Amino acid sequence: MDAVIYIIRHGQTAVNRAHALQGRSDHPLNEEGIRQAEEAGAWFRGQGIVFDHVFTSPLIRAVQTAKLCAPGTEPVTDARLIEMDYGPYEGCDLKNPPAEIVSFFSDFIHCPAPDGMEQLADVVRRTGTLIEEIRGLKGNILLSTHAIAMKGILEYLTPASEGMYWSKYIGNCAVYAAEISAGQISVPAEIR
Repeated sequence: MDAVIYIIRHGQTAVNRAHALQGRSDHPLNEEGIRQAEEAGAWFRGQGIVFDHVFTSPLIRAVQTAKLCAPGTEPVTDARLIEMDYGPYEGCDLKNPPAEIVSFFSDFIHCPAPDGMEQLADVVRRTGTLIEEIRGLKGNILLSTHAIAMKGILEYLTPASEGMYWSKYIGNCAVYAAEISAGQISVPAEIR
């Protein structure tokens, strides 16, 4: 085994707590989110995982999560890890969403993203370009990102998934891992 990629979703923000659609708006972790990221960092250290490379979305909630999970390793920001662009739906109330958002979220495979939103295929494509660039790295690699961007990575790494990750719930500070050996990447598994 040459490397392991660890993919983490950022900790909670006030917008997450309010059940609003949070895409590219830049909100910091709230108190609970800081606690979640600190716990994730302690978990990594408890497993003996020290990061050789850390990449993060440029949004503050992902940067904060990366720094709390990998203290002492300066994260590299990469815009390909940013959350899906929700366009005009950014900030919408998820307790009472518009009908087109309900349709999209209930069947990601057959319902394209509503007009003005980034398409899921584009999320997979942009996150996949980063995966291809880091494929040759050695050691432990942390990617700090967002729920839909993380699902894009998982879809890219699991072409046979046929979209199964799109409807899967990924909580704040959930972690998936995939091993790289001789340039080949294993199917990712949820480990935390």
